Amino acid sequence: MITDNVFLTISYPQSTKNMITDNNKKLAQWAMDYALKNGCQAVKLALYSNSNASFELRDGKMDRLQQASESGLSISLYVDGKYGSYSTNRLDKKELESFIKNGIDSTRYLAVDEARILPDTSRYYKGGKPDLQLFDERFETINPDDKVAVARAAAEEVLGKDNRVISVSTSYGDGENSSYRLTSNGFEGESKSTWFSVSADVALRGEGEARPSSYWYDSALFYDKLVKSGIGATALERALRKLGQKKVASGKYTMVVDSVNSSSLLRPMLSALYGSALQQKNSFLLDKLNAKVGGGLLNLMDEPHIIGARGARYFDSEGVATEPRPIFEDGVLKTYFIDTYNSRKMGVEPTVGSPSLLVLKPGNKDLNGLVADVRKGILVTGFNGGNCNSSSGDFSYGIEGFLIENGKPTRPISEMNVTGNMITLWASLSAVGNDPRLSSSWRIPSLVFEDVDFSGL
Repeated sequence: MITDNVFLTISYPQSTKNMITDNNKKLAQWAMDYALKNGCQAVKLALYSNSNASFELRDGKMDRLQQASESGLSISLYVDGKYGSYSTNRLDKKELESFIKNGIDSTRYLAVDEARILPDTSRYYKGGKPDLQLFDERFETINPDDKVAVARAAAEEVLGKDNRVISVSTSYGDGENSSYRLTSNGFEGESKSTWFSVSADVALRGEGEARPSSYWYDSALFYDKLVKSGIGATALERALRKLGQKKVASGKYTMVVDSVNSSSLLRPMLSALYGSALQQKNSFLLDKLNAKVGGGLLNLMDEPHIIGARGARYFDSEGVATEPRPIFEDGVLKTYFIDTYNSRKMGVEPTVGSPSLLVLKPGNKDLNGLVADVRKGILVTGFNGGNCNSSSGDFSYGIEGFLIENGKPTRPISEMNVTGNMITLWASLSAVGNDPRLSSSWRIPSLVFEDVDFSGL
C-alpha cells in the first residue's frame, strides 16, 4: 500500500469510464442547435474530457501525488459576419442556455471578420478508416501501487550506486484524453487516447560548486509498451558522463545532435510553416514554397495514419481530413500548414492546420556510428536556453555535450553557444541516423551538420 505523505489535487472529478457518453453528445448537439436558433449562422463545438495522475518520488520516497480530471465545452459562434469563441465546464442545460445567449450577445460587439468561416464540407473527414489504436482499455484497471512501484524501481537503480549522487527524482504519470467535435455544416468526429510515462532525474556532486545533472524517460500509449527498467540507470550514466565539463576552443566544428535533442533544431523550421506566421510575414520561410531550403538529406513527411503511433489522427482541430504529405523533399519545401482562417486572409488554398506525426527519413547508422565518422566535432546532448529569430532564422543556443576527436567522444563540455542561420544549418546536413524515438510524435533521428560555429574559449 502507499504509505508516504502525498499531496492530492482533484478538479472536476468524474468517472473515467466512457469519458464522453451518448448523453454528453446529445447535450453537445442540443447546444449547437440552440445557438443556431438564437442568432448564429454557423457553429463549431468541441466537447472534451481529460484525466491524469502523477506519482513523484524523491530519493525513493513519495514526494507528491497529483490527480486531476476535467471536462468542458468550447464553442465558436459565427454571428452576422462576426466571430467569438467561448468555453465552460458547467454542462447543465439551463446554464448552457445562458452561456450561449451571453456569447452571442458578446460576439455582436466584435468587428466583422469575413475570413472567419467554417471549412468547405468537402474537406471534412468522412469516417470509415480503421481504428488508430491510441487507447489502452486497461487504463482504469492499473493499480496505483503498481504505478508507484514503477517510479520506485527507477530510483532504486540509482540509490547507493555512486557516492556522488546528491538526489534522484523519479516519476510515473498517465492520462487519458477524449474529444467530440461538431460543426453546423456537417462534421462530426470523436477521438480518444491514453498515455503513460516514467522518468528519472539525477543530480551529482561535481568539482567545486558544480552540480551536474541529467535525466532519462520513456513514454508510450499503452502501459505494457512502457519501458519500466533501465530509466534510472540511464539517467545516472548520463549524469556521470558530465563530470568535469569545461569549455573548448571556439571555432567551426562538425555538429552531431543526438535523437533526444534533434527535434529542437527542427522546431523553428516547422514554426515558420504555420499560416499564422506566414500571414503576419513573421516567417523566414515566407515565399519559399518549392524552393530548396535544406540539404538533400532533409526528407520530412507528415504521416498521420500510422496505427498505434503518438500523434496519429484522421482529422485536425477543424475536422479537416489529414493525409500523408511531404514537408521537405530532398531539401525542397513542399507544403505550408494553413488553416481555413489564414487561407482566407492570405488568399491561398488551405492545407491542414498543423502537422500530426513527423517522420524524418532515417539513414543506416546509429549515434555511435555517426560519431565514429567525425574527426573533429561536438556531440550535442542538450540545449540550454537561447532562441531563434522567427523572421530571419538566425539562432543562438547554449549547448552541452562532448568534444569528438578522431571518431570518439572525449571531454565533456558545457557553457558553449552554437550560432548560425536555420537555412544555412539545414543546408549543411550531412548525415541522418537510424535512431528516432518511436514513442514521440516527432520521429527525428540523430543528425550531423558540417562547419557549424561554436563559441567557447
